Amino acid sequence: MPVRSLNSSVLRWPDAHTVARAVRRWAEHAACKHPEVRRIGYFGSYARGDWGVGSDLDIIVIVESSSESFERRAACWDTSELPIPADLLIYTLAEWENSPWRPRLQGEIVWIYISPTESASP
Repeated sequence: MPVRSLNSSVLRWPDAHTVARAVRRWAEHAACKHPEVRRIGYFGSYARGDWGVGSDLDIIVIVESSSESFERRAACWDTSELPIPADLLIYTLAEWENSPWRPRLQGEIVWIYISPTESASP
C-alpha cells in the first residue's frame, strides 16, 4: 500500500514499474494456487500509463470454469500482497468469449500470465 515518508506528510504512491513487478509475481502465485486459470492481465490506468496517486489496479482473470457466481468469485482470491488496491474481475472462458466488454478491453489488457496449455488468444 502507499507509504508515508517519515519526513513528510505526503503519501508516496508506488510507480508503474513497482506495480507491474508486484502484479506479475502475484499472477504467478495465483496461477499456481488456482489451476483453472487460463490468463491473467491488467487494464485501466496502469495499462494505459495514465495512473496517478490513488489509482487502483484493474485485474482480469480468465478461468476455465467456475461453480461460483461472477459476483462471488473474487472473494476466494487474496490481493493483499499487491502494493495498491485492486479490483479483480474473474470471468469463465465462455463468459469472456461472449462478453460485450471484450472488444473494448482486448486492446488495452496487458496479459501477464498465460497458461502453458493456452494456444489461442481469448
